[in-house]
Amino acid sequence: MLQQLTEQLIEECTACLARFWQMREEDREPDFFQEVKPHADYWHQHVLQWQQQADVFIQRYRPKYMHTMQVHNAQEAFTQFVVQSFYKGTSKKRFEQSILSTKYTLETFLKALKEAQYAE
Repeated sequence: MLQQLTEQLIEECTACLARFWQMREEDREPDFFQEVKPHADYWHQHVLQWQQQADVFIQRYRPKYMHTMQVHNAQEAFTQFVVQSFYKGTSKKRFEQSILSTKYTLETFLKALKEAQYAE
C-alpha cells in the first residue's frame, strides 16, 4: 500500500510539471472550484495518508538516508505545487526545483521501502 502510494505521488509530480507547461501554453486561468480545488483536495488527502504511513515506516525500520523531516518537507512542498501547477504565473525556477526535490525524496523513500522489504 505504501509503495503504491509513493509511486502514485511520483507520477503526480511528473503530471504537475506537464500541467504547468500546458497551462502556460493555453494561457488561461483555471476555475478554482471546478478544477483546482477538487484536484488539490484529492492529492492533499493522499499525501497526508502517505506522510502518516511513511512516518510509521521510518520509526520502525530507521532507513539509512531517510528521516521524518524529509517526509514532512516533501508533503508540504507537494501540497503547494499541486495547486501552483494550475497557474501560469507561478515562478518557473522555484516550481521546478520544488518538484525535483520532492520527487527525489519520494524516489529515495521508495528505494528504502524496497530495501526493507528485501531485508525481511
